[in-house]
Parts: sequence; C-alpha cells; structure tokens
Amino acid sequence: MVERVPPRTPRQAAPCPAHRPEPRPVRQRRRPRLRHLLASVAASAALVAGSVIPLGPLLPAPQEARAADGKNVLTVAVSQSIDSLSPFLAQRLTSTSIHRLAYEYLVNYDPKDAHPVPGFATAWKPSEDKLTWTFTIRDDSKWSDGQQATAEDAAWTFNKMMSDPNAAVANGSFTANFEKVTAPDPTTLVVKLKKPQATMTALDIPIVPKHVWEKVGDFSTFNNDKTFPIVGNGPFVITDYKVDQYVKLKPSKDFWRGAPKFDELVFKYYKDGDAAVAALQKGEVSFAANLTPAQAAALKSAKDIKVNNAPGRRFYALAVNPGARAKDGKKFGNGNVALQDPAVRKALFQSVDRGTIIDKVFQGYAVEGEGYIPPRFTSYFWKPSESQKIAYDPAEAAKTLDAAGYRKNAEGKRLGKDGKPLDFRILCHATDPNDKSIGKYLQEWWGTLGIGLKVDCLDNVSDPWLAGDYDLAFDGWSVNPDPDFVLSIHTCGALPATPKDSGATDNFICDKQFDELYARQVAEYDAAKRADLVKQMESRLYDIGYMNVMAYPNAVEAYRTDQIKSITTMPEAAGNIWGQDGYWSWWSATPADGTGGASGGSSSNGALIGIGAAVVAAAALGGFFVLRRRSTAEDRE
Repeated sequence: MVERVPPRTPRQAAPCPAHRPEPRPVRQRRRPRLRHLLASVAASAALVAGSVIPLGPLLPAPQEARAADGKNVLTVAVSQSIDSLSPFLAQRLTSTSIHRLAYEYLVNYDPKDAHPVPGFATAWKPSEDKLTWTFTIRDDSKWSDGQQATAEDAAWTFNKMMSDPNAAVANGSFTANFEKVTAPDPTTLVVKLKKPQATMTALDIPIVPKHVWEKVGDFSTFNNDKTFPIVGNGPFVITDYKVDQYVKLKPSKDFWRGAPKFDELVFKYYKDGDAAVAALQKGEVSFAANLTPAQAAALKSAKDIKVNNAPGRRFYALAVNPGARAKDGKKFGNGNVALQDPAVRKALFQSVDRGTIIDKVFQGYAVEGEGYIPPRFTSYFWKPSESQKIAYDPAEAAKTLDAAGYRKNAEGKRLGKDGKPLDFRILCHATDPNDKSIGKYLQEWWGTLGIGLKVDCLDNVSDPWLAGDYDLAFDGWSVNPDPDFVLSIHTCGALPATPKDSGATDNFICDKQFDELYARQVAEYDAAKRADLVKQMESRLYDIGYMNVMAYPNAVEAYRTDQIKSITTMPEAAGNIWGQDGYWSWWSATPADGTGGASGGSSSNGALIGIGAAVVAAAALGGFFVLRRRSTAEDRE
C-alpha cells in the first residue's frame, strides 16, 4: 500500500519505485522520522537486550533453511523487486530496507520508541542559531574492504547530492537546504544550513565510501549491481544479486555494534503471495510479510509458525492525476481533465464505502482511513472535522455531480463538459489482491453514479505513473517517525525539472499554500508547533482532493519459530518486523538452534519475540517500508 512507499530513478533508467509498499507502495522513501532534537548524545551506548522465554528442545530447522555447509541462512520472502542497489536512486521499500543493512546513516532510531540514537555519528549539536550542525563521527567504523570510514565519506555523500541532480533522486529533499558540508577532521562533520531545519536527526541518507563512489560517472544509470561484494559499513555486506530472484548478504564481522547472528541473509523474490506463504509453510523461507487475511488465518494454526499483527505505519489511498507537469511549466501525460474539477473528485470520494473496504477486503486487518498520517504516529495524526469530512453518501454524490453540470444521458451515463461519457482508468498493482478487490467495488459504486472505470492491473505501474499516463491510482507509503519526507513528495519542488526527467513527486501535486506550510514546519523546532503545522498540511491536502486515504493497513507477517528463535520488533509494544526504521530485526535475529554466526553486541531495546513469548497483539501494518508502491506494489519507506 507503503510502508509506502515515493523517490524514483530517472525515467530513462530502470523502472522506479512505486508507492510504496511491499505489498504496496509505501514509497519506502525515506524516512522522515520523528526525533527529539538532542543537543548531544552519548556515543556508543549499548542497547539492552530484551528478554526471551525459551521453550523445550526445538525441532531441527527445515533443510531448506540451512546451506549445504551447515550454515544458518535466514531467508526473507519479498513481493517487491529491487529498483536499484544505488542508494542515490533506490526508492522502493525492499531496496531501501537492504540499504539500511549495508550502510550506516548518521543517526539511527531506537527500536523501542524511535528516538534518535547513535549511528555513524555518536553525538550531534546545533549552533545557537540552528544554522550549523556539528556531528561527531565514530572512529570504530570500517568499510567492508578494510578502509576506515570517516567524516570525509559523509561530507562527500552530501556534497555529491548537493551538486549532482542525478545523485539527489532518492533523498534530495534532505539536503536541499544545505549550504555547505565539510569534514575538518576524520571524526567531525559540519553542516551549514540556509535556514533552520528540524529534520537534522532524521536524515535517512545512506553514507557511502568516497573511495568507491568517486569513480562513478553517470549517477543516473549506475545501479551498483555489477561488482560484488558491495563495499559498505553496515551490519551486513551485499554479496550477490539476481534480478527478480534474490539479494544475498553476509554478516559484517567487524560491525561496531556486533555482528549479526545468522551466517547469511537472503531476500528472495516471489511475485505471487500464495507462493511465498507456501514456501514459508514448507520451510523454504524463514519469514513472509504482507499477508492477506486468509493467509494469516491459515498460518495461525500452522506448526512452528508465529503470526505477528502490528499497528500499521502505512496508508492506502486513491491518488488522482491533477494534470502531470514539470517545473518548467510543460504538461505531459494523458490524465482525464474532468478530474481537475473538484466536484468530480468529491463525488467519487463520496461514493467510496470505507467501512466495506475494511470489513470485506481487509477483513479487520486495517483501520478506516481519514488523514494522511496513520494514527500510529499520535503527534501528527489528523482527521477531518465533521463539517469537513467527505462521508460515504451515494445520493449526495449524485447531487454533487448534478449541481456541477454532469448530467446523465438516456443510457444512464454521466457526461463530461465535452459531452462525452465520464470514463476513468485506475492503475492497479497486479500483485496486490487488495487493489483488485477494491477496484471491483469502485466499478460498482462509481457505476451507480454513471461513471465508468477501467482497472488497469500491471506488473509495472511505474512507467505509466511517471509518464502521467493515468487518471487515478492505488497509492500508499510507509510513514516514518518524522513525516517530512512523505510531506515533501507533494510539494512543487518535487516535480521533475522537465517532462523527460524524474522527480521525487508522488502524483504531481503542486499547491502554493501547502508549500508555504511545508517550509514553515521543516524550520520549526518547537515540537508542538511543528505538529500543528503538519496537521494544517494534512487538512490542506485533504481539501485539495487529489489524495484520499481509504485505510491504514495492519502489518501482518509471519516467521518460522524453528528457524528464528528471537527477533526484534519496532516499536517495542505491538511492533512490526518488516520495514523497520533501522536494521534491528535482521541484525538481532537469533537462529533457533543457537549455532548461528559470530555473537557480539547485546540486543537492542526493541521487543524480542521469542519462541515462548506472547504474540504482540494489535492491528498491524501490512506492508513494507517510507516508502511507495508502484510496480509490484512498491512501497517507500
């Protein structure tokens, strides 16, 4: 739905992410996160291990989970293909999730409650005027090729994004306000800003090794997928990749927080969700996410399988094409101009029965949608007032169209201002059963209004989406603790520079009032005042009527307890495993037989789900990471 969700690769490059979620675009993009600004943070504070309640002797792990040499292999089933292994281009949830494992970010998020904790930086401090931030870079981080990782690597990463538009495709919004970045010495990074920026401890940007990336020529086409192992400084090292098959990683034995405990981590691609569940049942994979209600019900009674249902961090929405355009003012695409009429959009939304969607499609594994940001993020959650709310009312929807001059002809078809029947298209992810089911309901509901709807279910929705060749689309993003990113994708600055370029925009929205509010919130350091501005932005987005949130899906996932003894959830209370804001789940995972890779470092503060631990109950997030869903229900983190 995404987490997505969300950023993209240039149009001429490989298809970009869609929204966002693994099972849906939650553009995994990145990443804003809600963090408290800390004047300084102690450096390498070890995270306290969560308790695990062991049971009696465990059954041997299925043969498929172990390599021929007896190594413990953790295999994760994913339903979203990789858009790019370049941190500068990747926007899909699966891709950005893998980058969280392979590269350090300046600041990480505590798995317990997502407050800022040391990452590549051990401490950070703003100047009194908030225009200069000084980060202390750890001296115990090394690149996987043995070279020391320093502040110069971070400075080079940021400067490259500031100077090369092709390096700013995925995360450019984070550095757009940077004036100058320097590294006075190996452990000091100084960032000077044009104006105060409240997201400085929420910079979800992978830091890359300068000595490797400075040799790259064209950043718009370099996908970082030809030479292995890929040099990084995270808890894992990417060792192999086959398009639409798998990504393999091995533990980094020298990772400063301690090496992961499994000998190998594999993300295995399944286009079909039922095939992924069957693989989980047979022990061919250790973990599967984005389960349907039927799949979750079947797995609850399965031997050696635990189902985790956690509050969602994704939204699932209808996105309307407002008329695709670029920053240079040129329009492109073939979106139906009738949808630029607020009355038409309102009537469509008045004919969407969210209650039925929650009960019949999600079967209770979701919460009815209202505002843009899911209720999981209480500080930023907003919902329309009774007078503002567009409620389900088919009769009123018909009146809305009648009053706006869209009358029915003798055949019962609504006619547009050009005298032609109103017929729309909606982009649907072929791998997402929710899209297909809801598409059928929309055909019925909108058909009653006299409006036709063609549901275009495609394996790759990115190409028509980026080209503006759609009327509506099923959309979704995984939201991070700090909402800046998912807000930025609806600003005028996110539009592509020209029709042939690719921007960070979600669905080409450009509204002056929304932009003004965005500029104010990103510079506001007072948490309460900033939250109020964010809610005003959500209200404005709701009123504009080009985004209509239908649901907040739960994160419904499952893993084999005879392969995984314990694993960290995020947040600690009723948290999810897939699509976290960090590397906690896969870094902390412990093999069921206890003979996994090298030990080191205590487990994080997040809740460790153990074999005998109680299942974390609550509504869950059904998708992947900020980030979006496009081709295979891509989700941005």
